[in-house]
Amino acid sequence: MPHTSFKKGFLALAITGALGFSPFSHADIIIGVGAPMTGGNAAFGDQFWRGAQQAADDINAAGGVNGEKIKLVKGDDACEPKQAVAVANRLVDSDKVVAVVGHFCSSSTMPASEVYDEAGILAITPGSTNPQVTERGLTAMFRMCGRDDQQGIVAGDYIVDTLKASKVAVIHDKDTYGQGLADATRAQLNKRGVKEVMYEGLTRGEKDFNALVTKIRASGAEVVYFGGLHSEAGPLVRQLREQGVNAKFLSGDGIVTDELVATAGGAQYVDGVLMTFGADPRLIPDGKAVIEKFRANGYEPEGYTLYSYASLQVVAAAFAGTRGTDGAEAAAWLKANPVQTVMGKKEFDEKGDLKVSDYVMYQWGADGKYKQL
Repeated sequence: MPHTSFKKGFLALAITGALGFSPFSHADIIIGVGAPMTGGNAAFGDQFWRGAQQAADDINAAGGVNGEKIKLVKGDDACEPKQAVAVANRLVDSDKVVAVVGHFCSSSTMPASEVYDEAGILAITPGSTNPQVTERGLTAMFRMCGRDDQQGIVAGDYIVDTLKASKVAVIHDKDTYGQGLADATRAQLNKRGVKEVMYEGLTRGEKDFNALVTKIRASGAEVVYFGGLHSEAGPLVRQLREQGVNAKFLSGDGIVTDELVATAGGAQYVDGVLMTFGADPRLIPDGKAVIEKFRANGYEPEGYTLYSYASLQVVAAAFAGTRGTDGAEAAAWLKANPVQTVMGKKEFDEKGDLKVSDYVMYQWGADGKYKQL
């Protein structure tokens, strides 16, 4: 089949065996979007949904996949593992999805992916970074982002080489993602000869960290590294500043949302905060037309929005390439073929990880916005 391209500025989906038309197929291709649509991390669920919905709209406008239109259904896991399993079962049994874009929290993605694997369904997470997501031998589990063992190396090296810090407090939220990222960063610090002055966990959902801040201040830490999400990072950095602790605050991709400013209580508290995240996809030429479309509709495609868009493109490419929706066949196709996405060309290894990861450092400013350094 010839390549199908978007007209009038739409991004081309340059895939082998491209999106085609079939006069005999009229059923919808039902794809789930699993993410925290409610709760403290709903900002990321909103990013996932907006990205996937725009991708579905664009793909459908270009003729769909094998002549069929994509229909999305939401799966709200609230970043809770038990709820994620319930959502996964509903998506499979009731909604009859053939693929899933999700989930966000690694602690939700892992148990949910067991359900998808048993059902033979293709799954790709735009944002779960714990290495175990793709280390469990699930043949149809993929991710559009990097891994914490890659992200931790970048953070650890930055603390040593750029910040020149020798006293680092490592804090985590006791969650699969947060503690995993903190441990990866700590391992790199230790490898570089820096032993943390403090290693401690806080509890997700709490807002009063003053006792913890007192201990951090007493440790003399020059850098506070936090493995966790914006819902705890915001109050923590504010209380550090309110107690006069001016140590550099560094975290990971779990704070890549403008909601960090709200949870911190104002832009003045996030000024100077550092974080690791993939190279800003909004700067990649491949996505220019789609980014302009988001902005024309009054939405800035921050954080994982474009990761979600690209994830749906990958699913569509696999189904188009195999002329069907079989999860095993689609997974095998993805491991053998590159896919051109809004974030550039993506290739996957046998585990379902990207062959190339691109973590870099960002810094938040007094304007409440973050910029790539």
